Amino acid sequence: MKTDFNTFMSQLQETNQTLDFFCDFDKISQNVDNIKLSLCMLNSLLGASDMRKAVETIWMRDKSAFDVMDILIAVRSEGGKKVIDRIGNCVILDSMFESVDGVMEFLEDTGLREIFEAKRINDLVDYVFGIETGLDTNARKNRSGHVMENMVAKILRDNGIAYRQEVYSSEWPALSAVLGDDEKRFDFVVETKEKTYLIEVNFYSGGGSKLNEVARSYSELAPKINSVDGFEFVWITDGIGWKSAKNKLQEAYSIIPSVYNLTNSCLFINILK
Repeated sequence: MKTDFNTFMSQLQETNQTLDFFCDFDKISQNVDNIKLSLCMLNSLLGASDMRKAVETIWMRDKSAFDVMDILIAVRSEGGKKVIDRIGNCVILDSMFESVDGVMEFLEDTGLREIFEAKRINDLVDYVFGIETGLDTNARKNRSGHVMENMVAKILRDNGIAYRQEVYSSEWPALSAVLGDDEKRFDFVVETKEKTYLIEVNFYSGGGSKLNEVARSYSELAPKINSVDGFEFVWITDGIGWKSAKNKLQEAYSIIPSVYNLTNSCLFINILK
């Protein structure tokens, strides 16, 4: 039987964050290692009494070392980030590393020259490791979803249930007929003799307009999928963020037959066994 909605709400968990959620140190270390050689060359700028001469020395040896300087101000400019230079022109940040004059302007106008000359940084490799750690916090929003997916995958594995991940609706012509051009990628697919279960999972520890949109979207998607013989839409969601969107979730809960959280996901597992 489906859990009473108020009981469902009372079961929502405050967080799904384990200690390995906060920083992906493998990725951070790899990002630093990829530019370590250049950073070691740039270390010669630290404490330099004649900054321009130090820059020219590196330039003569390997001017590509300066290509990594955007990370020194916690910026990734691969996408062509634009800035205003000292004469008011809009330029691509990376273009400043194409000449000694450009490098000097970058060092002076960002404030790095003063930091380097005073040797407030002892090693650029360690410094960039810290920057990469800070930038990695921006990935936490995506990691929360991955953590939830990993938790659901573990539940399925522990119960001996075969599944596939990231499967597109275009795999089934019958679904394409009801979804039209709206191709959907499902987090999990579990195929049994009776039904094919198309599963979406998410976790929200905080509120926001996205929760209302997700609930509305799934309320529209589920009836379409469930109208196709042999298919059922399943939503496994959790997190106290739903308390800020309780009304919209309750509306979706009344429309979608199969909605579970981490606590009562055992009900879904029992159906699969």
